[in-house]
Amino acid sequence: MRLSRRALAALALALPFGSAAALAADYPTKPIKIVVPYAPGGGADSVARIVARKVSDNTGQVIVIENKGGAGAILGTEQVAKAEPDGYTLLLGQSGPISINPAVYKSLPYDPVRDFAPIIMTTAYPYILVVNAELPAKTLQELVALAKSKPDALNYGSTGVGAANHLVAELFDSRAGIKLVHVPYRGTALAVGDLLAGQLTMVFGDPISVLPHIKSGKLRALAVTSLERSPVAPEVPTVAEAGYPGFEALAWHGILAPARTPPVIVRKLNEELVKALRDPGTRELLANQAMQPVGDTPEAFAAFIQKDIATWRAVAADAKVAVE
Repeated sequence: MRLSRRALAALALALPFGSAAALAADYPTKPIKIVVPYAPGGGADSVARIVARKVSDNTGQVIVIENKGGAGAILGTEQVAKAEPDGYTLLLGQSGPISINPAVYKSLPYDPVRDFAPIIMTTAYPYILVVNAELPAKTLQELVALAKSKPDALNYGSTGVGAANHLVAELFDSRAGIKLVHVPYRGTALAVGDLLAGQLTMVFGDPISVLPHIKSGKLRALAVTSLERSPVAPEVPTVAEAGYPGFEALAWHGILAPARTPPVIVRKLNEELVKALRDPGTRELLANQAMQPVGDTPEAFAAFIQKDIATWRAVAADAKVAVE
């Protein structure tokens, strides 16, 4: 009798310890596919390829990157949610499809908690709040004062309604007691371009997009959204330091498997990914992308995801942000 891969995966959960250890020892025996729910060339794609290259070197097994973008990263994420839970189809997850989408979409074809087994957070980075260098505000407090003195006159750009940096701005508006006008764009480059041209007041940008303009003096960085200062911009204070204690908004990438993937395989993958993330060459490549390696446990990653989803659901509900 031939069993499906899903049945084999379920059977593995019931294996005695020795058999489970043998399953982990043998894994992987064939190529692994990592689905990136974005087009090639972006930050998520870079993280997947950098980390996969080192894991492949260490295990001697081919790792294939499959880019499946579209629909706000829903298509690729759904594909992995419905894949066989055998450890050979993985997701390069990101804060957008895993934490943000559940907050802004009325319905999704996947449940980020029920349908996935978190393996590891690979990388994280803060957003950098930047303004045009010609804006009078030199600090975050001065920006808030300016916004309060000119209600509805200042604006910010995002990568779209319900996008991560839209919700980050809404969270900041709420904490600062201000209301900025939202201008959605189809990508970070377009928003940053209008900020450089003086058409926008501010953008919560990803480091790789705004650091070159900060260094050139065309944009001024007022704050980063991590709790601690970022190594990619150590001279820039945090939002918390600037007067809003506890403010935190991180973008992140991580590897997830379909739910019901055998725990021994999840643990084996975590161990291999931790080794890759500790490699000096891998860390250098990630630093060149303005990414900070993380490398946590499956349990810590799962807890973080649940907390992140709750945070953004509250922000979206308060700001009445929804995507049809």
